Amino acid sequence: MKKIKNWWMGLFLLTGFAFTSCNDDDKPVFPEEPEETYDMTGFVRGADVSWLTEMEANGRKFYDAHGKERECMSLLRELGMNAIRLRVWVNPVDGWCNQADVVAKAWRAHNLGYRLMIDFHYSDTWADPGYQTKPAAWEDYSFDELRQAVANHTTEVLTTLKNQGIDVEWVQVGNETSNGMLFDEGKASTDMANFAALVNSGYDAVKTVYPEAQVIVHLDRGNELTHYTWIFNGLQGNGAKWDIIGMSLYPGEDPDENNGLAEWSPVDENGQTWKAQNDACIANMQSLISTYHTQIMVCEIGIPWNYEQAEAFYSDFMTKAKQVEGCLGVFVWEPECYGGWNGYQKGLFDDNGKPTASLNAFARN
Repeated sequence: MKKIKNWWMGLFLLTGFAFTSCNDDDKPVFPEEPEETYDMTGFVRGADVSWLTEMEANGRKFYDAHGKERECMSLLRELGMNAIRLRVWVNPVDGWCNQADVVAKAWRAHNLGYRLMIDFHYSDTWADPGYQTKPAAWEDYSFDELRQAVANHTTEVLTTLKNQGIDVEWVQVGNETSNGMLFDEGKASTDMANFAALVNSGYDAVKTVYPEAQVIVHLDRGNELTHYTWIFNGLQGNGAKWDIIGMSLYPGEDPDENNGLAEWSPVDENGQTWKAQNDACIANMQSLISTYHTQIMVCEIGIPWNYEQAEAFYSDFMTKAKQVEGCLGVFVWEPECYGGWNGYQKGLFDDNGKPTASLNAFARN
């Protein structure tokens, strides 16, 4: 009888445990599979993905090497990227790259652990060496009003980001300002002092919102030193403030950048190969660091995605840039572009939306 009693007691305890285990309050808790963590520190391996939300709205999708659909920023992080750069336009006609769009992309980047650069164009559209068009709303401003508008716009966008809990590590005050910005008042070849004053308006606004953020003055043609010494000697002589010199580098001769490899040559108009242009840019970094006691960031770089030596180009540049004491990192411009999006052919994805081998240059190592 003792054995039977013990058997029934065992059954009671077992069934009792089973019943109580079905109670919501006593459900066993199993640890969730931990999310993979990524080291986002160190040398910057960055991506300017400012077109991303517009591409997504137009149905563009992104895939890993196995053809699995992926969210673009997550995929880039997995492939080695640790920083995101986003351009800001004041009042663009279609809304893309305005304050709200920038905040939406910055929030996504922030939640993935990315470091963040904000690139102010101070225009309603593209600002580059040839086009530094004032926003329509600023067209009739006096120069003092332009300075205040730069400060107000910079402060408003950055304050909105900060209020969302988003950290900003670097801020560009102007984009490829190789002859100044906000033409004609801020054209450097006409009035370097005005350009310096506009830079300072942006600089001071950045420091008011993010005191620790580093401010960048960004020029194109990183392989041409005289291009940089003219601007930075002029800015220095007129009391301009900056923390980092920003560079762009797009090797080769590109008479029509929208046609990709068909119209592109790996040798530029001066007969320099991409290897020679890489070496010139690296040498220029070292010279600028020594002359201005300023760190360097390569804010834009690109080469046609289907060029047979594209991976070699990126690998060569990244290897050499990492060896320059004072070079903080390298951002690829719009690596997510594929299929001739907006005519741009220098992304890091193929025509099927899959990453190319060039992304190997940005892997964590």
